[in-house]
Amino acid sequence: MNTEMALRNEGMKVLINKLGHVEAERFISLIIREPFDYTEWQRGLFDNMSVKELSNMAMKEYKKE
Repeated sequence: MNTEMALRNEGMKVLINKLGHVEAERFISLIIREPFDYTEWQRGLFDNMSVKELSNMAMKEYKKE
């Protein structure tokens, strides 16, 4: 299996596990339908969080692995 296909498959598994089938399909539809600049979105994602809040969130994610 090629890398891109594996990435698509894994991404869909993650979306379905987190959102369910219907919401995962809805999310994909939104991304395809609307112009979406991931880099721009990511820049503002944590604007309202303090460094401490961001650190705590990162540590929780780290401990999951």
